[in-house]
Amino acid sequence: MSRIKKAANVIEKSMNIIFTFCGFLAVAFVILITGFLFTSGMPAIGEIGLYDFLFGTEWASTASTPSYGILPFILTSVYGTIGAIIIGVPLGLMCAIFVAKMANDKIGKLVRSSVDLLSGIPSVVYGLVGMIIIVPMVREAFNLPDGANLFSAIIVLTVMILPSVISVSETAIRAVPKEYEEASLALGATKTETVFKVIVPAAKSGILTSVVLGIGRSIGEAMAVMMVSGNVANMPGLFKSVRFLTTAVASEMAYSSPGSLQRNALFSIALVLFLFIMLINATLNFFLKRDKEK
Repeated sequence: MSRIKKAANVIEKSMNIIFTFCGFLAVAFVILITGFLFTSGMPAIGEIGLYDFLFGTEWASTASTPSYGILPFILTSVYGTIGAIIIGVPLGLMCAIFVAKMANDKIGKLVRSSVDLLSGIPSVVYGLVGMIIIVPMVREAFNLPDGANLFSAIIVLTVMILPSVISVSETAIRAVPKEYEEASLALGATKTETVFKVIVPAAKSGILTSVVLGIGRSIGEAMAVMMVSGNVANMPGLFKSVRFLTTAVASEMAYSSPGSLQRNALFSIALVLFLFIMLINATLNFFLKRDKEK
């Protein structure tokens, strides 16, 4: 028995070491990425100037007199993300409510399988479908010379964030105790009233988490939006060809010279994007934590 206990203790200690190593490894990756982006991105910001870089309205990195203003990219990413969230969150929430509370088991499984399939589709496929179907439809519907614009990108991003919103929201809705629903119905509320006045507020924390995931997916997408947005460094307009922060990096990194100001400016864009996502996540997590404490 003593040998068995010793062997069990050795295994237990070994697993604790492995778990600890994996936990600190994740932290190390974050520190490594953060350090790399700061060391690679700060030199260009220092050379260009923080104000000119963040609030400059012209990006012409290959011109004889180059300009490195990324305000059009920042605003485009913000508008595109907000548009996708405004459209995608209500659609995803309604679908999650349908699967969790309205649909029978057979239909619920069918919808859930479709959502899982959507989450597994590569970004380039979304972009390809958007380029072949959505861009021509937008061009014809609004009588535009070109359908590759911010509006088309918002539609593609809306579809891309739906799996995250639906899956997490459904899990949060199912986690609400059954007693809440039964008590509401017993008091005379209808099923719809119970869903929107009892279940959804009780699942608010999980639903907001799905919004955070949707924002992360939307603002970090590159390939799909590059294929449907026109990829032109314009100030954003709903029906104008635009360029996002992510697509600015992806479209120029391949031909920028190592060590050049253009290459360093692209690293600076990646740094801004990284800080932007960190700020959004920190802000939303702050409100989520405060809501839980209340």
